[in-house]
Amino acid sequence: MNPQAGTPDRASLTRIFDRACDLVVWVVGDVMLDEYAIGDVARISPEAPVPVVRVQRVEDRLGGAANVARQAAVLGARVTLAGLVGRDAAGSRVLDLCRESGIDVRAVRPLEARPTSRKLRGLARNQQLVRLDWEDTSPCAGEDAQWMIERLAEGRVPDVIILSDYAKGVLTPRLLDGMRAFATSCGARIVADPKQRDFGAYRGAVAVTPNFHELELAAGRSIDPGDTASIAACAQSLAADAGIDALVVTRGGRGMLVVPAHGPHQAISARGRALFDPTGAGDTVVAVVAVALAAGATLVEAAHIANAAAGISVGRIGAVSVTADEIVGFLGGESTHKLLDRGELAAQAEQWRKTGKRIVLTNGCFDLLHAGHLSLLQQAAQFGDILVLAINSDASVRRLKGPERPLIAERERAAMLAALGCVDAVTIFEEETPLGVIEAVRPDVLVKGQDYRIGQVVGRELVEATGGSVVLVPLVPGKSTTALIDRIANHGATQ
Repeated sequence: MNPQAGTPDRASLTRIFDRACDLVVWVVGDVMLDEYAIGDVARISPEAPVPVVRVQRVEDRLGGAANVARQAAVLGARVTLAGLVGRDAAGSRVLDLCRESGIDVRAVRPLEARPTSRKLRGLARNQQLVRLDWEDTSPCAGEDAQWMIERLAEGRVPDVIILSDYAKGVLTPRLLDGMRAFATSCGARIVADPKQRDFGAYRGAVAVTPNFHELELAAGRSIDPGDTASIAACAQSLAADAGIDALVVTRGGRGMLVVPAHGPHQAISARGRALFDPTGAGDTVVAVVAVALAAGATLVEAAHIANAAAGISVGRIGAVSVTADEIVGFLGGESTHKLLDRGELAAQAEQWRKTGKRIVLTNGCFDLLHAGHLSLLQQAAQFGDILVLAINSDASVRRLKGPERPLIAERERAAMLAALGCVDAVTIFEEETPLGVIEAVRPDVLVKGQDYRIGQVVGRELVEATGGSVVLVPLVPGKSTTALIDRIANHGATQ
């Protein structure tokens, strides 16, 4: 049974995502480059009371409207992006990343006098310490807006137009009028992620997806974040006044509120892991709502799907895209889809990499799951977007631990581990070491407990040779399978 009315079942989700592969999507708005300088902090600067981040790697990801475009492309749609970049290294990088993601960039205009919008985030131990921005927010020139309109018109007509507004000057009245004219002429829908306080700028949209703060700004007053009725009344009034069919208000840990301009609202509870990073969650929501609507979902169904996608994305670091399979598994509450053989895992890892996800791998026997295991896995999950767990087969455990082990058969161990929210994939290996799995996955991070030394970690050389890193995490004192077995045996002997 579905947990909430309007949640699509597996058959409906399959139909929606199958149709998504036939869609043409235009994404128009503020294109950005998201950069991440990731490292560790071991000391405070002697020059000022600030942490010194020893940078271990730098990552580039698509941001803003480009991130919205990538999410739509990951769902299978044919996507054309329109926006502005500078004739600079950051602009070239954005275009390259778009092409790698299968996004058509013919309507992205490079300009000499306008720098590419960039956000550089400094992260250590999965915490954002600082963000540096480069941007020019002056309104897009009329000739540039016309250039984008003309380039968009050269391709196939869209099924849906997504307006990704970050208030960086691209979505001027001229460009917005042009998108409305396109939508009217070809019957396309418009879905917008707003930044302008006057929602009338998005007149004609079938859905606008403000977060709670953006709703307050548009209303010009404070609203109790826990008062659903007041939020719905405010959103309904704004939608009706602006000529928008509905607002989908995102409320962070409180979920979403679907509010038509005319008719009853519906609340959708938040779903997902613990919040690691909200970066890009709004991009995920607007992209998924738009694609789902264009693929035949109702607005409530589309919001449920987007709510699931956002729940997945906020459990990862940085702006990432969510696949259709992840959404289907998440909404279905299933974990069997996480159990992969080595060939399936290698193929899935390649797909994760293509969508910009950072893969973490750890391994072990995991016989008699206990609090120490949970601590290890939860810590490991925070070093990336995807956690892969490789477990020893029964035969492998016997060779390592003796003929009395394991106590729990491999398929049962795998199923229990796959049911954990922090685990994205589980595979079973027959060898004594996980080296073959590591070669197949090529993880960005290899995690082991601090009972190892770096030089003892199997696969370290392979991971580091491909630019990855090995991390040793602290263990919970006194928590081990051997100690647990001994305690059970001793308890039995005293009975």
